[in-house]
Amino acid sequence: MPTEKLTFTGHSGDTLAARLDLPEGPHLATALFAHCFTCSKDIPAARRIAQRLAAMGIAVLRFDFTGLGHSGGEFRNTTFSSNVADLRLAAEALAARGMAPSLLIGHSLGGAAVLKAVRSIPGVKAVATIGAPFDPGHVTHNFAEALETIAAQGEAEVQLGGRPFRIRKAFVEDVTAEKLAPEIAAMKAALLVLHAPLDAQVGIENATQIFAAAKHPKSFVTLDDADHLITRAADADYAAEVIAAWVGRYLDLRPPAPPPGVPEGITRVSEADPAGFLQDVSAGPSHHIQADEPLAYGGTNRGLTPYQLLAAGLGACTSMTLRMYARQKGWPLTHVSVDVMHDKVHGQDAKGAHDRIDSFVRRIHLEGDLDTAQQERLLEIADKCPVHRTLETGARIVTELAVPA
Repeated sequence: MPTEKLTFTGHSGDTLAARLDLPEGPHLATALFAHCFTCSKDIPAARRIAQRLAAMGIAVLRFDFTGLGHSGGEFRNTTFSSNVADLRLAAEALAARGMAPSLLIGHSLGGAAVLKAVRSIPGVKAVATIGAPFDPGHVTHNFAEALETIAAQGEAEVQLGGRPFRIRKAFVEDVTAEKLAPEIAAMKAALLVLHAPLDAQVGIENATQIFAAAKHPKSFVTLDDADHLITRAADADYAAEVIAAWVGRYLDLRPPAPPPGVPEGITRVSEADPAGFLQDVSAGPSHHIQADEPLAYGGTNRGLTPYQLLAAGLGACTSMTLRMYARQKGWPLTHVSVDVMHDKVHGQDAKGAHDRIDSFVRRIHLEGDLDTAQQERLLEIADKCPVHRTLETGARIVTELAVPA
């Protein structure tokens, strides 16, 4: 997945750092991601969600708010309102590139920020929040012990996530004064609320309040036992999958016509985990699966192995071919299932004693009031399925090095 580094000017005139995760294929839509309070654009949840959306043709801009990560400016001078202003400016920077966002995603306080900003960003059709507070002032519980000092002295240093931050009175006053209910009720975009019931930082009641305040269309999905920062890879994957599946109902993700000579379009396989073997497999924006290896082979066992995918292709093609033939004949075939087993065996015609070939054993289950002649004919037809013929006769494979854009 190509990632472009870019910058834009934030609300205070400082340079903000961003990453634009781009699809390897056609660009079908653009999303804007707002990170959690004192986090950065590079937290695992942001990277994984951006990667998954990019695989389905949605470019994702994730950036560091003023004073955080690689962005310029002083965090101590920021407020909730300034975060919302940075969001608007990020959207304007995308629009200037001809990539105006149609999807906003916000994590924790970033979720509250996108709910506040959505009505002022033209063209947004969908909003997804992850662990977002209904009351932005909820964030002050992270430094509750310093609130008296901040009120009396104007600011104080607090520890957040093991790092020191200066929080000013202006931030506290701004964030506690903000009320999101009117903004949520008035927004015209579809809403997806993602929240973990056991979230210890922002309670699940916040998700309930956001959901209740919104008009339809709206959806509410729990993240089970995920933590607030969605630090586990499996939880980030799940959140990414839910957003990817949901947003297809509200964005026009129809891909362009496939290139000449490729009637089924391009199947794209992108590495999802450089430390293991997990792969994102996408065929257009609507179809996605994962490939992996078992734990014993260094994988994470979160997807089919390459040979299981090959076996699945053979089994699916066989079942479809039998159904088509029985339908044409009007035969009473009520159900088909195909078991496919793969192994490497010694080939009878192998040139060397140690040569082995791939063997696929295909066991076909036919249901319905079929006579013996019909069953035998269907077994013959199974050998005529296109994938069977490809595997049996071999295929020509041309390998090319892609030219960088």
